[in-house]
Amino acid sequence: MESTDSARAAPLPTSPAVAASVLPAPPGPIARRAVPVVAGAALLAGVARVLSDGHALFPGGTVGWSFAFLTGIIVGHLVAMGRDRWWGGTGSGAALTLAMLMLFGWVPAVLVSLAVVVLVGAARRHRWRQALLHGAIDVLGIGAGALTLALFGTRPSVEHPWAPTGWSASAAVTVCVTGLAYLAATRTLLWWAFAPRSGGLPTVARTALVRQGMVGVALLGISPLILVVACDKPSLLPLFSVPLIALDSTLWIAHARAEEQLRDPLTGLPNRQWLLERAWSALDVAQERAKRPEPGVAGSGAGGRVGLILIDLDKFRSVNDTLGHLAGDRLLLQIADRLRLALPRGAEAARLGGDEFAVLLPACDSPTRAQRVARALVAALGSPIGLDGLTLVLEASAGVAVFPDHALDAEGLLRRADVAMYQAKRDRSGVEVYEVTRDGNTPDRLGLLGDLRRALEAGEVELHYQPKVRFDGQVAGLEALVRWEHPDRGRVNPDEFITMAETSGLMPQLTEYVLDTALAQIARWRQAGLDVPVAVNVSPRDVHSPGFAGAVAARLAHHRVPPGCLQLEITEHVLLEDPQRAAETLNGLTGHGVKMSLDDFGTGYSSLVHLRRLPVSELKIDRSFVARLVVDPEDAEIVRCTVDLAHSLGLMVVAEGVEDDETWERLRDLRCDAVQGWLVAAAMPPEEATKWLQSRRNDGWRPGGRATRPALTAASSGAGPDASPGGGSGTGGTTGPGAGAGPADNAPAVRLSGASASASASASASAPASTAAAAPATAPATGPAAPASVSAAPAAGQASAPAASGGGSPSAAEPEPEHASVADVGGPAGRTGTA
Repeated sequence: MESTDSARAAPLPTSPAVAASVLPAPPGPIARRAVPVVAGAALLAGVARVLSDGHALFPGGTVGWSFAFLTGIIVGHLVAMGRDRWWGGTGSGAALTLAMLMLFGWVPAVLVSLAVVVLVGAARRHRWRQALLHGAIDVLGIGAGALTLALFGTRPSVEHPWAPTGWSASAAVTVCVTGLAYLAATRTLLWWAFAPRSGGLPTVARTALVRQGMVGVALLGISPLILVVACDKPSLLPLFSVPLIALDSTLWIAHARAEEQLRDPLTGLPNRQWLLERAWSALDVAQERAKRPEPGVAGSGAGGRVGLILIDLDKFRSVNDTLGHLAGDRLLLQIADRLRLALPRGAEAARLGGDEFAVLLPACDSPTRAQRVARALVAALGSPIGLDGLTLVLEASAGVAVFPDHALDAEGLLRRADVAMYQAKRDRSGVEVYEVTRDGNTPDRLGLLGDLRRALEAGEVELHYQPKVRFDGQVAGLEALVRWEHPDRGRVNPDEFITMAETSGLMPQLTEYVLDTALAQIARWRQAGLDVPVAVNVSPRDVHSPGFAGAVAARLAHHRVPPGCLQLEITEHVLLEDPQRAAETLNGLTGHGVKMSLDDFGTGYSSLVHLRRLPVSELKIDRSFVARLVVDPEDAEIVRCTVDLAHSLGLMVVAEGVEDDETWERLRDLRCDAVQGWLVAAAMPPEEATKWLQSRRNDGWRPGGRATRPALTAASSGAGPDASPGGGSGTGGTTGPGAGAGPADNAPAVRLSGASASASASASASAPASTAAAAPATAPATGPAAPASVSAAPAAGQASAPAASGGGSPSAAEPEPEHASVADVGGPAGRTGTA
């Protein structure tokens, strides 16, 4: 007769596959056996004693018939509520039983209680065991109340009912203490029988206990009134059916609301709150299982694992946008049904919201098994679905996290499964298991993200500039690469903090900062007579942001920089998410006169159709193909095909990561247009970049010669035969003047592009080897490159920044080495100029 939600979370009446998981855990074997046995023994002993004393079991006359009639009304009401509305206990039956206990003793009260339990339990035949256990608990609670009355010197019976005269303070205390004893005994036994063995107190159960405490106060108010009316006007007892039925209805409404808090209204699946409560219980059970290994079973103590799978439908939004939200809801219903059918034994499903679902594996052997289950669920959800006459094929991404491998609490398990799920979406791999090395939301990184935000506001983030040079020596432009010197951690890898910015929503602020800083530097260079374009990397999020083209145009106008002086670099990833929106934004940018460049070409999954339609004027070959160009014929063929494809589309081609003369020469033979890398210069701070540009104002840049191969004097230089096919594309008015020979230009004679091999051989004797060997020693350790560096790669101060690749964000560049070696002074290893 007690409400079971006083000791557990309310059950969710859904489909059988899910109902089994949300109903309370069956009572433990001790409670299942001990409570009915003790209650049965107490009942038999009490009945025997009453009969031996010659007392009646139930009152007769008007009082007895009135109580019987009132009990019949209550039973009829409970049966009329239906099986789903009556969940094993009521408030009306408890109030009636408590009044009968105080008036006629515990045996008549037990008979009333059993009448309610037996008759209503008969209407719920599939729950007769649960009804029997509740009846036994109520018998023991009545016994506790009878003992409390006996302590106050009151032993009521049918022949001698308790009718307090005057209702003094002592009588009020007796009523209150007896009612509290009855409530405390029944609630304690219910908790012992139905609560999880974890020892914890779930939030839902705590809420239910608070609600039951309020019900207890109502019972203490109604039961004494029934007692008074039974003593004075017993014929009026049936009128109490109205407040008692109202009490039951109130309890059911509260119970229904508790269910709504735990259930998704659309699919009927449990929701996030239920998932967390159930996960906490599963974690506690797993911990106990790990502490108590089975005897004789090797490794049984290590089986205390719980798996959590987070599943998200890919591109579900397109269904809502195309077919409407009602069709999307019907699709979610089919997905929920399919998920229920695909669940392995013991697994439990929940809907977290939108198109996101979760599956809890309370007993999981290993992360590998959880991954296999996730792959099976993703495959089940990916089979064709019929909707409104259409056949839809949806893909899903799943993330897996396992206790205790990845998290030690339910919230942490859910968060890390979410991280893995988004990683699966980004990689298009279907299923991913959580890896801490790929988690950008660790406390350490969150602190670093806050530091980055403050650094942007304080202007502590810097831009370094790396030149791009044509094969005729003219400077084709500079690429702006972001650098951040953390006050405590030192130089932070750009890949690290740019990735954090992209995943946290800080990327728009970072992009604005880089654009403003780069445009301000362009304006200063123009005032100094250096008209050179600067390329800035932007992320896919920037390109997909509404109004991005207009914002760039406004910044150009603010800094009074011509649009041709700015070039924006994007990666192929911008084409994957929304090619149409990307094309619209890029068309808007080019309409304002801004040049576009496609960075890291060949590393993504873009279509050549998209490449033809995008308004880019420059294509940059990724360093992964350039690095082994000389020794790998396949990479050489890829580069050749890329150059030919770009030229056929009228695009300028820039090769990234050029670090030696052989690569430079091979790229020239393949008719590449420009190069970028350590061979030319590392990324430099604005001051050094300014000096680098000024020193090459007249003659441009020339690669330095090796001491081991013939050098060519400046007098025997000639123009290169391969002029850039896309020459004017993307330069934005290159001034091109390079550095002329200064007073310190007594380094090895420069080899100009296009010089013949015979001229090189004839001039080799005129190039003193001792001078070449001395070049590294004369290069300064820090600061801008000396004029002698015209024939070498960057000086030590410049070599601290490697060639950058852009990477699709304001600066996805490689980390700069802390110290430059002697080889760094002359460029890549082996280019020190020694004889």
